[in-house]
Amino acid sequence: MKKALLISVLAAQPAFAASGPFFSLGNTNFIVLISFLLFIGVLLKFGVPGMLTGMLDKRAEQIKSDLDEARALREEAKAILASYERKRKDVQAQADRIVASAKDEAVEAAAQAQKDLETSIARRLAAAEERIASAEAGAVRAVREQAITVAIAAAADVLSKQMTAEASAASIDDAIKQVDAKLH
Repeated sequence: MKKALLISVLAAQPAFAASGPFFSLGNTNFIVLISFLLFIGVLLKFGVPGMLTGMLDKRAEQIKSDLDEARALREEAKAILASYERKRKDVQAQADRIVASAKDEAVEAAAQAQKDLETSIARRLAAAEERIASAEAGAVRAVREQAITVAIAAAADVLSKQMTAEASAASIDDAIKQVDAKLH
């Protein structure tokens, strides 16, 4: 500190440019120099440089602790970001699995619906074929009945034209004999 004071005294070369003797109370430069040296002495006496150094050290420690805290927060933020990224990837993977499962279920449901439709069509086709067969059988039966009715009418007409009273009596007697033979 004394070196700094000596350097400041020697650096005051413009004071030599004042008129008159330098070490006189009439020289304002000398008065300013003495005032400055007294001011520096008072500052040193009360330990102002130590207080300034202490304040600067405290501020440096505060800045260091703030930087350490910022680093810790940065690391924590990185960890949280990594955690959220993992969770996002897990959720994305789960969503992909759900979508794939839904697609598979949709394909299976479509296949089952196709099978059900084919079964329903086959059942309806079988029912329609059965109705057609029944209608066909009914039509065949109706045609046979009509043919029998026409044949009986034609036979009755032919027999009535060819039949005489004696042949009719003989035919009735033959029929009675056949019925009597079959019943006994």
